[in-house]
Amino acid sequence: MIKVVFFDLDDTLVDTSRLAEMARKNAIENMIRHGLPVDFDTAYHELLELINEYGSNFGRHFDYLLRRLDLPSNPKWIAAGVIAYHNTKFAYLKSVRGVRRLLLELKKSGYKLGIITDGDPIKQWEKIIRLELDDYFDGVFISDYLGVKKPHPKIFQKALRKMGVEPGEALMVGDRLYSDIYGAKQVGMKTAWFKYGKYANRELEYLEYADFTVSSLEEILDIVRGLNLEEREERPDKEVHAD
Repeated sequence: MIKVVFFDLDDTLVDTSRLAEMARKNAIENMIRHGLPVDFDTAYHELLELINEYGSNFGRHFDYLLRRLDLPSNPKWIAAGVIAYHNTKFAYLKSVRGVRRLLLELKKSGYKLGIITDGDPIKQWEKIIRLELDDYFDGVFISDYLGVKKPHPKIFQKALRKMGVEPGEALMVGDRLYSDIYGAKQVGMKTAWFKYGKYANRELEYLEYADFTVSSLEEILDIVRGLNLEEREERPDKEVHAD
């Protein structure tokens, strides 16, 4: 019986990939507008390489970009990049289509909701709070706060314990076949792969770990209800909750 539905955050609840690409491009354009003596393609390519090497949560991307381009440290150029990046994020941050409707319907039906996400806790909470999604969730579990990243089983186990459910009573919804779907399946959770964003056609070697594949989040409600109906039919003598 499904009692809890867990969601990944980036490119599952929040439309992140396109936002990040737009923010990075706007940052480089603004740095050039304020005097960075490098063409856009060169600077943007170096920034992407830097992010790939140091990760998206590294706090000094623009400082290091100048070093990679053999340019002197210039606070004006760095400020221009930071301002454009954050202005873009604040202006265009949005939830994935259908998120609020789905969360509301799940809550009304009595299910508990959780988020299991990798990343910097402040950045992840900023997205959740800016989009006013926090009231929907009974628990938020963030890797950099817990000290363990998906797909490690411990992050899923910690979330399950905190929510007071067994693995078979939880569904994990996420866009990453490796970290979200494979990780959750390894501890015995039900899994739904949301085929969306930059990972929609990647990590397909882990597709076998997805119990369901959806292209719209609105399908999740039917999946949860279907799983619970199945169990009711198999065990008609059991009392059923959360629907």
